Amino acid sequence: SIPFEQKELEGAFTVPADLSAECTAVVLTHGAGGDMHARQLESLAHALARSGVLCLRFSCRAVNFMYRCRAYHTVVNYLKSHERFAPNRIFLGGRSMGARTAVAVCERMQRQKAAVQGVLCLSFPLHLPGKPLTYVERSRGLIALSETSVLFVSGTTDNLCEKRLLETIRPVMKTPSVVHWVKDANHGLKVRGRTEESVLEEVNPQIIAWVLQHK
Repeated sequence: SIPFEQKELEGAFTVPADLSAECTAVVLTHGAGGDMHARQLESLAHALARSGVLCLRFSCRAVNFMYRCRAYHTVVNYLKSHERFAPNRIFLGGRSMGARTAVAVCERMQRQKAAVQGVLCLSFPLHLPGKPLTYVERSRGLIALSETSVLFVSGTTDNLCEKRLLETIRPVMKTPSVVHWVKDANHGLKVRGRTEESVLEEVNPQIIAWVLQHK
């Protein structure tokens, strides 16, 4: 339980078997309609732990963006001051709305001169469904980032993130970014004719390699 304003947020640590004194941690949260128990997040958390990286997932079911940002920032501060698991390096990440939140919190932390190693954006919602021009507003947080590397993991048929638009935004960003495109995947990273497990087996190693490269 993570204290937040007048409430508590549900959280879960996934801890490496050989956690070092100078550890790296990834904070993960979900999209607008889920929670931290989403299969994608649980699978990634365990994959990170097997690679020696601590993971803290948390749930915040509110759909108000600023509220979610405050909650995320509170979780980061909770982790940084944790008596047992306080990490030396932090990555921020999330799925869908959680990815937008992670970007906004990273930008805020940079203004406060707090270091973030990287931002993981799973199915970043670059625009509203059927309204691609909303990418102008949604991309401002990405463009405001500086220095922190970004990894996008998106499906080529995601109706909230047209491939051509994301590839238009990336050269404008001041920070280095890479994209792993999942062929024929939708916003939920689901692919017709493939199991969810097979997609995770494709995606997780890409994320682990990126984290280990930038930690």
